[in-house]
Parts: sequence; C-alpha cells; structure tokens
Amino acid sequence: MKFKLFVAVAGIATAAMLGNAVAQQSTNQAVNARISLMKLYAFNLGTLGAMAKGDMAYDADAASAAASNLAKLTSLNASAMWPMGTDNASDPGSRALPAIWQNFPDVGAKAAALSEAAAAMQSAAGQDLDALRAAMGPLGGACAACHKNYRAPAN
Repeated sequence: MKFKLFVAVAGIATAAMLGNAVAQQSTNQAVNARISLMKLYAFNLGTLGAMAKGDMAYDADAASAAASNLAKLTSLNASAMWPMGTDNASDPGSRALPAIWQNFPDVGAKAAALSEAAAAMQSAAGQDLDALRAAMGPLGGACAACHKNYRAPAN
C-alpha cells in the first residue's frame, strides 16, 4: 500500500515538473530545435571552458571530442531552425531578437566566423592546454558577437 502511494505521488510530481518544462518551451519545433542546438554548443563549450580555466583537468581526448562536436554542430545547415516570425516578440519560447531577420547577412557572417573558430579549436584542443586556451578567446568571441546583437537576455 505504501509503495502504491509512493508511486502515485512520484508520478504526480513528475507530471508537474514535466508540465513546467513543457510550458517554458515553444510550440514551434524550429525554435525548440535551435534551443537544443544552442544547448549542445553550451555543453561542449562548458567542457572546453572548464579545462581552460583549470576547473577540470586537461584531457586531450575529452577536449578533442568536445571540439570535434562543436565543429560538427557549427557545420550543420540550421537554416530551417530560423524561420521568419520565430523571434522573442512573436514566440515567448524564443530569445532571438527580431533584428536577426532584419540583418540576416550579418548573422550568416557571424555563423561562418563561429564555424571557423570551432574548426580552429578542433585543431588545437588535443594538442595541449596552452593551445586549447589560445583557441578559447576566438571561439568565445564568435559566440558573443552574435549573442550581443541578436539574443535577448534571459528572463
């Protein structure tokens, strides 16, 4: 009997948590896909950044894997994830500013710079910690260049 009560309470709690998680997402699959892509960027950047800062021991294999993931992610054709009308003014699940669609060629140039910085990190990450650290600045700068102009702050 206690087990059944525990299972019921756990089920209700899980449903409530999932409901909150779903409520914070967009109803637009393109927006959800690009949010997922950005989370994958952040996950891999987190590994590299932790090594660069000394918060995690340098591991050439792990650094190479994270850098390789970033290079692959930045080479994806993500254009379908950015349809007109999926900015933060139109979709509460989006942090993309309307300025993206007003200056899409600049966004494309910034995406190309990110891809180049990710490729440079891919070459550097497995060499040694100094090479990884040297590649972090340009990689972080490429991310920030787009976010500064085209991403709304987190709520």
